[in-house]
Amino acid sequence: MYMMLVPRKNFDLFDDFFDDPFFKGERSFHSMMKTDIRENDNGYVIDVDLPGFDKNNIKINVEDGYLNINAKIDSSNNEDEKGKFLRRERYVGECSRSFYIGDDIKDNEIKASFDNGILSLEIPKKNEEEKESEKKYIEIQ
Repeated sequence: MYMMLVPRKNFDLFDDFFDDPFFKGERSFHSMMKTDIRENDNGYVIDVDLPGFDKNNIKINVEDGYLNINAKIDSSNNEDEKGKFLRRERYVGECSRSFYIGDDIKDNEIKASFDNGILSLEIPKKNEEEKESEKKYIEIQ
C-alpha cells in the first residue's frame, strides 16, 4: 500500500511555514516602523513609516534622554461583516520605537508632522557653547 501526500491547491511551504507567529516576533514591529535618520545643518530629521495609522493614535514623548514613538492601530472593521473570512491580514495592536537623543533636547524643541503615512520629526542640534553655558557646578562650602 502506497500513501501519497498531495498538497492542497495553492500550497506554498515557505508561506505557511514563515506565516507562523513564532517567526513574526520583534521583526514584524521593526518592519512596520522603518526609520530613516538624516543629519542637516540645523539638526536631525527622523522619518518613520506608519502606513495605515491615524495621526491621533500616534504619541511622541521625550523621557530620560529617549525619544519614544508609540502608535496604535485597529484596522479590523467589524461593522456589517457578511460572509466568513478565510484569511484576514489586518493588523490590530500597537508598536513603539525609542531613540536616544540626549538629555539636552526637550520635547517642546521637537517639531513633528505626519503626511501620507510618514511621521517626520525635526530635532535641533545643541551648540557646544550652549552646553557649556548650561553647566552647573556644585558649590563648595
